[in-house]
Amino acid sequence: MMIELNLLVLVLALLLDRIVGDPDILWARLPHPVVLFGKAISSVDRWFNRSDLTKQKRRRNGVWAIACLLAASALAGLVLHGFFALFGLAGILLEVVSVTIFLAQKSLSGHVEAVATGLKTDGVRGGRAAVAMIVGRDPETLDEPAVCRAAIESLAENFSDGVVAPALWFVVLGLPGLLAYKMLNTADSMIGHKSERYADFGWASARLDDVANWPAARLSIVLIAVGAWLRRGRAACRESLRIAMRDGGLHRSPNSGRPEAAMAGALNVQLAGPRIYSGVVVMEPMINAAGRETATAADIDDAVSVFHASCSTLTCIVLILFVFLL
Repeated sequence: MMIELNLLVLVLALLLDRIVGDPDILWARLPHPVVLFGKAISSVDRWFNRSDLTKQKRRRNGVWAIACLLAASALAGLVLHGFFALFGLAGILLEVVSVTIFLAQKSLSGHVEAVATGLKTDGVRGGRAAVAMIVGRDPETLDEPAVCRAAIESLAENFSDGVVAPALWFVVLGLPGLLAYKMLNTADSMIGHKSERYADFGWASARLDDVANWPAARLSIVLIAVGAWLRRGRAACRESLRIAMRDGGLHRSPNSGRPEAAMAGALNVQLAGPRIYSGVVVMEPMINAAGRETATAADIDDAVSVFHASCSTLTCIVLILFVFLL
């Protein structure tokens, strides 16, 4: 019965997120849960990742820190679910709203669409300003095609860890699984990178995040391919699957390259390649190297169209599973 209820809640949450998204008016007055997660992570970073500690102690502290943070977030999800259960139908609706908060369909597409709008209205300067809101690379180093590639890559990658992964973990483990996943994903973005400060303390967070995102990244390939078929035809679907299978492993991340390669094949554009972070050139192979070299604002629009169709496919799959299990 639990998984059937989770599927019902998820269908409603996906629909609500698609329509309403993350209302800015609400989070202007209240702290977003992910902001609270970030504060908790920053606190353990200050306490247990001090510069006077050895590398071994930092790594050990990082393991214990993420374990405690995951346990606390899962416990919070368990308490919330138990509290909502006291209110019957109203409690189910409260859980729907809670799940919606942790999905990113509307907010993600909105940020990416803003890049295309910026390019169309204010040229490369407008595109750089918009893309700086969603990627970590130095925007001033990006020409117009690079701005477009960055936006498309962000859309594909975040489809996996901002929509598909939260949905999967909620179906399997309910609110405890969803909150624990979002805590882990937030920790990875804050302390999971390989800088001198976080190479040891963030090691456990980065490795666990790789494991947690592994299923969603592979499912995202199928969803993007179906979205490409719905919006761009059978040939785009085939190319999406082919490029994902061939080039998905070229990315430095074991997961991010999968949806990016699927989107590159769907649009027939090159993605990834060299980029600059904080003045440092990061060399990466080009995904779909035989695709078009010059990405445009129109490609961003096409990517958003495929993204919407992929999100709709995910919602339909969840609905079908719910009906089948009734």
